[in-house]
Amino acid sequence: MRRVLLALLVGIAILAAGVGMRRSLTETMLYHPMPGIADAPERLGLDADEVYLVTEDGVRVHAYHLRTDGSTRALLFLHGNAGNAAHRLPNAEELRRLGIDVLLIDYRGYGYSEGSPSENGLYADARAGLDHLTGTLGFEEQRVVLFGRSLGGAVAIDLAQDRNLAGVILESTFSSLADVGARHFTPLARYFAGRSYLSEEKIDRVRAPLLFFHGDRDDIVPFELGQRLFAAAPEPKTFETLSGAGHNDTVQVGGAPYFARIGAFLDAVAPTSSR
Repeated sequence: MRRVLLALLVGIAILAAGVGMRRSLTETMLYHPMPGIADAPERLGLDADEVYLVTEDGVRVHAYHLRTDGSTRALLFLHGNAGNAAHRLPNAEELRRLGIDVLLIDYRGYGYSEGSPSENGLYADARAGLDHLTGTLGFEEQRVVLFGRSLGGAVAIDLAQDRNLAGVILESTFSSLADVGARHFTPLARYFAGRSYLSEEKIDRVRAPLLFFHGDRDDIVPFELGQRLFAAAPEPKTFETLSGAGHNDTVQVGGAPYFARIGAFLDAVAPTSSR
């Protein structure tokens, strides 16, 4: 009996170590944060307020708020897995010029935010961003649009479930982390990814109108995975193919028509009005 019990305990320990190793390896490969860039808005000639949010689990998260005078609508910008929010400031400014307040958050462990990144942690960071918009800044939830790029798209889908948001924009994002891993490596990568960032399973609970963008030359998140996620999404939804775009040049390749399409979407789901 002692031998059976000992073997069982050893088995449990090995299994636990394997799960821990899998999680550690996945997180090491997935998250590539960079520290903050001092005086980033000023150096870029942009007017952005720096704010700090406290998440439900007590992590202090840094964000930039780009204001539009008199705006009654807002956009929560959820960036990808590398760099930090400061790198997205020029893009956020282009979005602000469409007549909308933009809140650009740094996930935990990124930029000036505390903590270390994890799937549940990023979800909590996004909730803190939405709470800041609807609570501190007073925007109605149905006047808030989520914008998620790449990994940020998975975060946006999780946040959007069962909420009364104005709309959700998803760019260069995927059906699940396991699907991305299997495309880049072997089907064995599904084991390491586990049940992480299951966007395809969650998206049918998104009630807001959806706008997808994906480059047809994306070699990081294959175009087919964006299409797969779109197929699982409920109506109303639109898929925009960015011809010739890869994963990190969607803004440059899309150009003025890309921003015009976003502007038209914003005006359709959250028409401008004065406060």
